[in-house]
Amino acid sequence: MSDLSSEREQALEARLVELEMRVSFQEHALAELSDALADARMQGSRNADVLRVLLEDLGKVRNALHSSDPASEPPPPHY
Repeated sequence: MSDLSSEREQALEARLVELEMRVSFQEHALAELSDALADARMQGSRNADVLRVLLEDLGKVRNALHSSDPASEPPPPHY
C-alpha cells in the first residue's frame, strides 16, 4: 500500500509542478500582453495628436486657398 501511496503522491506532485509552470507561463504572457497594449495605446495617442495637428494645418491651407481673391493676384508672367 505504501508504494501505491508514494506513486500517488509523486503523480500529484508532478501535476502540481506542471500547473505551477503553466501559471508562471501565463503570468509572463499576460505581462507581455499588458506591455504591448500600453505601447499600442501610447502610439494611438501620438497618432491622434499628429492627426489633429495635420487636420488643423489642412484647415488653415483650405481657408487660405478659399479666402484668396483671384482678381487680387498679379497676372501670370506670360501676359
